[in-house]
Amino acid sequence: MRKGQATREKLMDIAEAAVLSKGFGATSIEEIIAEAEITKSGFFYHFKDKNELARALLERHIRNDDTILDGVFARARQLHDDPLHAFLIGLKLLSELLDDMPNGHPGCLVATYCYNERLFDQDVRDLNRQAVVRWRMRFLKVIEEIAAIYPPRLDVNLTDVADMVSNTVEGGIIMSKTLKEPRVLGAQILLLHSYMKLLFLTPQN
Repeated sequence: MRKGQATREKLMDIAEAAVLSKGFGATSIEEIIAEAEITKSGFFYHFKDKNELARALLERHIRNDDTILDGVFARARQLHDDPLHAFLIGLKLLSELLDDMPNGHPGCLVATYCYNERLFDQDVRDLNRQAVVRWRMRFLKVIEEIAAIYPPRLDVNLTDVADMVSNTVEGGIIMSKTLKEPRVLGAQILLLHSYMKLLFLTPQN
């Protein structure tokens, strides 16, 4: 990694930790550059303002999420051809992955940005909304494939079910951080796993 890119990543690492810890509004450029040990002009070389930093953080966060989810659910699909059973395996793998984080999941920038939406420009707000829709469409595609084979046992809206996956993960992150109990997140995902079985599997399956 080139020195300039390494400095940019360092700035983003510092900023992300601060934003997840105390929010975007309470995080200042001054504290970021102090910890990074660079000048203010050095910061503005990489980011023209705080909103550009926010946008870069969110774009990186989305890429990282995509990498994790792609890896987990691709591995699950290798282990089972059936879409429902592959999805159930994927949820278990995701739960185990998150449980293996020694200090728990660091937090979700999408949720954090939603709480502070008024602080951002329109580009950041649009990107944040796109991230939420991205998760919805990712899981809706899988759930529609499941429902075509296993009709739901309850009258549910499949988009709502897809949103429940996101809400379980995001809510579990918030709860685990609030309670300082990292295991909560993995436990919530396992409960989602149980719900999906109850929703789509009949006893004979």
